Amino acid sequence: MNSFVKLISAAGASTLGVYIASAKSKPKWEYNWDQLAPESLVKPSALESDRLKKKTTVTRRVYLIRHGQYELDRNTDSEKILTKLGRDQALRTGQYLSSLNVKFDKVICSTMTRAKETCTIIKDNLESSLKDNDIQYSDLLREGHPVDADPYNRFKPPNWEFTDGCRIEAAFRNFCHRASYRSTDDENEVIVCHANVIRYFICRALQNNPEAWLRMSLANGSITELIFEADGRVFARSIGDKGHMEHDLVTFT
Repeated sequence: MNSFVKLISAAGASTLGVYIASAKSKPKWEYNWDQLAPESLVKPSALESDRLKKKTTVTRRVYLIRHGQYELDRNTDSEKILTKLGRDQALRTGQYLSSLNVKFDKVICSTMTRAKETCTIIKDNLESSLKDNDIQYSDLLREGHPVDADPYNRFKPPNWEFTDGCRIEAAFRNFCHRASYRSTDDENEVIVCHANVIRYFICRALQNNPEAWLRMSLANGSITELIFEADGRVFARSIGDKGHMEHDLVTFT
């Protein structure tokens, strides 16, 4: 091994050691992060019941879908409709979700135009897979600036911490959590919204630093699948998956 390789190897080992030491000093996984663990919801005496002793094994899966490509050069939300490519992206995503043979409990959608159009196309492909045919709309899921990004984000709307930040955090708490301990069947939900919202959800769900949200890039029509286990563990089965689309359908606008 020449001196240059030895130098690089030594530097790498030193850096790795520092990183491991730093990681060990960070908090361990918080199992009751959503405050839905049975022991935090019922009286101590109820914990002795057969039902809670067995503990539910119900799994909750949330499929986070980013809207399709839309008209970027328009001024108002109502004018920012999907392009033809965006509609094709939504169609492919809906067809893929339908092919999973999963019974979806509900479809939830942002109230912004591009998300609603995407959601309608997806829902039309899920008719036979839906338990609830009505789309549930939520203003909490609208696009915004969730938290200061690290590295720095050039774009930052004024007073975001009093509007977008609080709202998107409320959206996370409302839609990202384990199933109730009273549930008996696995739950599957589709949520159609926006890149910033989804990236923030990923960071929060995995208990990573939320300021890292801008380090990810999500394609239009991509699928992020988060799995919420009954014991408080969370897994990301996919992040920004776009494998269901042909190459010429992939955009990141």
